[in-house]
Amino acid sequence: MSDPRVSNNTPEDGVTGVTVKDVPAGDFIVAYAAHLKRTGKIELPKWSDLVKTAKHKELAPYDPDWYYVRAAAIARRVYLRGNVGVGAMRKIYGGSQRRGTIKEKFSMSGGSIPRHIFAQLETMKIIEKSDGPKGGRRITETGQRDLDSIAGQIKAAQAADE
Repeated sequence: MSDPRVSNNTPEDGVTGVTVKDVPAGDFIVAYAAHLKRTGKIELPKWSDLVKTAKHKELAPYDPDWYYVRAAAIARRVYLRGNVGVGAMRKIYGGSQRRGTIKEKFSMSGGSIPRHIFAQLETMKIIEKSDGPKGGRRITETGQRDLDSIAGQIKAAQAADE
C-alpha cells in the first residue's frame, strides 16, 4: 500500500510541495518539538526529569524539553522510514557502553521512552500501528500533513531570510 506524499502547503505561503525531506533535520526537529510543546497534547511522564535515556548513559538529559525533542525526532524517523517499532528506536538511540578496562560494546537504549512516545503520538493521530508482517508504526495522513506543514513553515522562513 503506497501513501501519496501530498503536502498541506498552500500557494499563499509562497512555498508549495515541501516535505520533511526538504528541510534540515536539526531545524525540523527543533521546530516540531516547539510545536508539540506549544499544543500541549503530549503529557510528560512523571519520571521524565529523573530518567536516564539508556543504560550506557551516566546522567539524565540536561535539556528540560528533551522529551519533546525526542518525540519530534521519533516522529520524523517514522515519517522517513515507516514500519519502525520500539526495537528499532532502541537501536537508533543506543551507543557504546564503556566498561572500564574491558573493550567497549554496543548498548541499546531503554525501551520505555519510545514506547511512551509512540503511545502519545498515536493518541494525537500522528502515527498508527502498521499492519505489515513485522508490525511497527507508520505515519498517518493527518500526521504527514502536520509534519509537512511544519516543514513548509521552516522552508518559508529560510526563503524569507535569504
